[in-house]
Amino acid sequence: MTDERLTAKQFQDSDGVEDWRVLAFGANAWFDAPSHAAGAELVRRIADLGGRQPDVNLRASGVHVRIPSPPDLTTADVELARQISAAARDLGRAADPSAVQDVQVTIDVLDKAAVVPFWQTALGYDLVGDDDLVDPMRRHPAIWFQQQSDPRPLRNRIHLDIVRPNALAADGVEAVGGRATGVIEVGLADAEGNEADVIPLGPAERLEAPETADWSGPFAGMVFYPVSSPQQGAEVAAVAAGMADEAGMPMMIDLRPGGVLLDTGKDQEWNDPFPELARKIQAAARGMGLAADPAPLRFVQVGIDAADVPVLRHFWRTVLGYEEDQREHVTDLFDPRRLNAPVFFLEIDTSEEDRRKQRNRIHVDVFVPNDQAQARIDAALAAGGRIVYDAEAPEWWTLADPEGNEVDIAVSVGREELWQERAGA
Repeated sequence: MTDERLTAKQFQDSDGVEDWRVLAFGANAWFDAPSHAAGAELVRRIADLGGRQPDVNLRASGVHVRIPSPPDLTTADVELARQISAAARDLGRAADPSAVQDVQVTIDVLDKAAVVPFWQTALGYDLVGDDDLVDPMRRHPAIWFQQQSDPRPLRNRIHLDIVRPNALAADGVEAVGGRATGVIEVGLADAEGNEADVIPLGPAERLEAPETADWSGPFAGMVFYPVSSPQQGAEVAAVAAGMADEAGMPMMIDLRPGGVLLDTGKDQEWNDPFPELARKIQAAARGMGLAADPAPLRFVQVGIDAADVPVLRHFWRTVLGYEEDQREHVTDLFDPRRLNAPVFFLEIDTSEEDRRKQRNRIHVDVFVPNDQAQARIDAALAAGGRIVYDAEAPEWWTLADPEGNEVDIAVSVGREELWQERAGA
C-alpha cells in the first residue's frame, strides 16, 4: 500500500480517527486517565506499536498524543492513530477531542532577517521554512514571523520569558541583532524592540544535594533523560508515574523519540513532596544506567501588560480555555492539562496612553479543533472581546481583548482546500 500524503481535512475525515483533531503541527488526541500510572499503561502500548513514534505527554489526568507534522501527515499516520485509539479503548481510556489545542506566538516584523536570529538564539529553536521557529522538543510555543507594513516603535504590551541552557548573555546580544533593554537585569530586545526576559538554566530550587543534581530550574524542576528505545522511554515514564502518584504530586512526563523529559510545571517545585520525589526519580533513572542531559530543557511563558488585570485575566482565561492560579498576589493562567505555556499579567502605568493605544507587534495564536472554533469565539466575545478581523475565516479570526491585545482563533482543517479553491477561482 502506498503511503500517501494527506491534507489536515483528509486525515480528519478518514475512518477510525474520530478521537483525533489536526492542529498547527500535527494530529492530536487526548485520552482521560485517573492517574499517572493508569496513563502509563497506554504509554507502554504506544511504545510497543513500533514504526514512527508520536509525541506522548503523560499527565495525572490523562495522556496527550501528537503525530507531528512536518513531515506531512500520511495514510500511515491514519493507521497509527487507529492503533493508538484501539489501545486506548482496550484500556478503557476515553478520548476527549475537545481537550486539545496549540497556543503559539506571532511576531510582526519589518525586517525578518534582522529579527529571526535573535529569537532563534534566545529560544534555541529550529528554523522551519522561512517563517517558523519551533521547539525541537515540541513542548513550548512555536514562533511565526509575519510581515508588517508600518512601524510601531513603542514598547509592546506582550513579551516572553525564556529559560534555557546557555541563555543569551546581555553582553553578547549585538551578535544576533539584539540589545539589553535596561528595564530589568535579564531584559533583552530584538532589533525592532520586541522583548524577552532571558534567564540561564540553573539548579532547581530547593535541590542542592548530589542526590538531586540532575534536576534544573528556575520556574520549574526539570530533567531530561536520553533513552535508547521507545520501550525504555515507556519504562522510565512508568517508574516516574508510579512515584508521582505515590507522592500525590502531578508531574509532566513527556516522551519524545530521543528521551523522556520530566517537569513539575511552573512553581510546582515548591510543593513539599518534590525534593523527595526528585531524589527517587533520579536514583531510579541512574539505576537504569541513564544520564541526564540539560540541553533540551526550556521554560517559556507569555507576559501581558494590563491596565485592568482582573478584566484582562478573565478574557484570556476564557479565550485560552485556561484556569486561574488561585494563589494570592499571583496573576497566572495555566493550561489545565499543562500542555501549553502559562500566561501572566503585569500592571501597566495607565499614563502610558500612547503605548496602550499602539497595536502590539506580538500576539497569541490559539489553534483549536475545527468543531470548537465558534464556541471559543462566542465565549471570548461574552468575556469582553471583539472581532477585529475575520476576512480569512474560517482559517482564523482575530479578536482583541478589552485593551486591544490581539489573539487569533485559528483552524488548520480545510486550509489547503480553501487555498486550492482560491487559486482556481
